[in-house]
Amino acid sequence: MYNKIKDKHLKMLSDYRQKLWKAPRLRYFFLELTMRCNERCLHCGSYCGEKNSEEISVQKLMEVLDDVKQNFDPLPMLCITGGEPLLRKEFFEIMAYAKKLGFKWGMTSNGTLITDEVARKLKEVGMSTISISIDGPKEYHDKFRQTPGGYDKAVAAVKNLLKYDFKAVQVTTVVTKKNIDSLDEMFSLMEELDVDSWRVINIEPMGRALRLDGYTLDAEDYRRMFEFIRSKRREGYPVTYGCSHYLGKDYEAEVRKWYYLCNAGVYTASILANGDIVACLDIERRPETIQGNVMTDSFTDVWNNRFQLFRSSLAEKNEKCRNCTSRYFCEGGSYHSWNYDKNQPMVCFKDILFS
Repeated sequence: MYNKIKDKHLKMLSDYRQKLWKAPRLRYFFLELTMRCNERCLHCGSYCGEKNSEEISVQKLMEVLDDVKQNFDPLPMLCITGGEPLLRKEFFEIMAYAKKLGFKWGMTSNGTLITDEVARKLKEVGMSTISISIDGPKEYHDKFRQTPGGYDKAVAAVKNLLKYDFKAVQVTTVVTKKNIDSLDEMFSLMEELDVDSWRVINIEPMGRALRLDGYTLDAEDYRRMFEFIRSKRREGYPVTYGCSHYLGKDYEAEVRKWYYLCNAGVYTASILANGDIVACLDIERRPETIQGNVMTDSFTDVWNNRFQLFRSSLAEKNEKCRNCTSRYFCEGGSYHSWNYDKNQPMVCFKDILFS
């Protein structure tokens, strides 16, 4: 009976996806304020910190926010990221303007710069959600992020934020071959900190992670991670997997709130630090994925008239995906884990989690 219910839901979602391709709805608007970062994470999808960050002006950012304010109702959730967004010297000026326009906004941060004073200022400019990265126990975290003292600062950041009564303080942990044995230890830390949610995700084949050896999970690791998440959720704990990847009927709606749907270009759009307009910040940055630039293009016009790459089926580009029995639930998978040169997914859980 339960699988029949899931079948019904997945078929409904497949139909809904087709409608979204024709009539997308902007729900999440990401701003990459800078590519600068004070950490050098081994897995960084954007290669942050390796080169100087080209950054559009505060005035241009305000114009983009004005454009979105004027043309989208309801306003999308504003999601602030980097690099480390707090390294943008005009950060609080930008976010105060967003608050004035009525945007709800959240941020992704490594936490190293969130002192008590910074947490207080984040409250003043209206931040409603935040995700802090803690990737394992102290020794592993600092090595993975190549930042001595990074773990202590991230934990302190969580405590500072909770002190100011933020209602959605999340910790994100990237699971790799080298830290999967620490899941129980990390769970104990989350309980001790009393965070609002713990987002557990696997390392993805993008950015610097493509250079790494010995970090990618194998089939047994994946099952172990998903079983861990599911068991904690069944016990009532706020542990969740990320939005990436179709996981098959056994795990869908078990390890996160709902079923898989890649948001890129249908719910989500992003502005890179240099002004490029893209779908999801995790997607490889190349000519066909970049849809325009706010220095020369209206964001609203780009959203309404471009993004065709993200509003059609990736499965059609690959024979194996096209003929897959799960094709209409997956449609080729996430755009950030698609190999655009070979037109094939780099991550597929068929034959790992389901058949």
